[in-house]
Amino acid sequence: MDQGCVEMLETDHGHLSGCMGWFSVCVLVSLLSATPLRALEPVPGEAKALEDCDRRLCTILLKKDVKGDDLKCDLTKTWARSTIKGADSPGLTWGFGDARCVVHLHITRALLVTALTAKAYKLWVPPHTAECVVEQSGQMKTIKATLAPKIEFKNGRVEKIWINLQGMEGTSSITGLLSAGATLVDSTGLFHSQMIKEANKYIYTQCPKNYPEVLAESKPKVNAKKAAKTTLPSDSVAPK
Repeated sequence: MDQGCVEMLETDHGHLSGCMGWFSVCVLVSLLSATPLRALEPVPGEAKALEDCDRRLCTILLKKDVKGDDLKCDLTKTWARSTIKGADSPGLTWGFGDARCVVHLHITRALLVTALTAKAYKLWVPPHTAECVVEQSGQMKTIKATLAPKIEFKNGRVEKIWINLQGMEGTSSITGLLSAGATLVDSTGLFHSQMIKEANKYIYTQCPKNYPEVLAESKPKVNAKKAAKTTLPSDSVAPK
């Protein structure tokens, strides 16, 4: 995931800076490489919803427990044109304004846990449709993008990522750019190394750092009596 995607998805606390690199929201906005006017204001509660989803995802990733609820999040994210300028590249340049996307994220816990615990695993994220509005020449244009990202894991680490854009609807000038960008990314590997790096960083650095209490809960509990016995010096006598 490129730096622009990181900036677009982060909450006030930075909890989601790498999280959705796995999933459809970030895959979409990694293509929303923009340039600045503020046509759209953040929706009340959107940052809180992102943070809640981040905690739920990190909990699954850290505990690796197949028992429990699946990951289900109703997410909204608004981007100012100026904040996503950094995602521009020679092959992808955004000529529109602010953007806002809504996605209903649903990924089973079993898929996530298996991806992290299996020796090798190909995670096929179920198709998700992001419904977005984009400012163009003072008007709000509606687009829909359906993505089903494919992620290959090896020994719990992300090795490869494909956006796998399945379809788009809406204003041709916007959908045409995004479709071309998705094809470019998947066919040439543009941004792949950055997306892979950010996904692994999220799993193994950010989640443990942001939720140390969850990490502590995920570690095997040591039996106090057994630990005391095993650490007793050979020439010592255990108290009666």
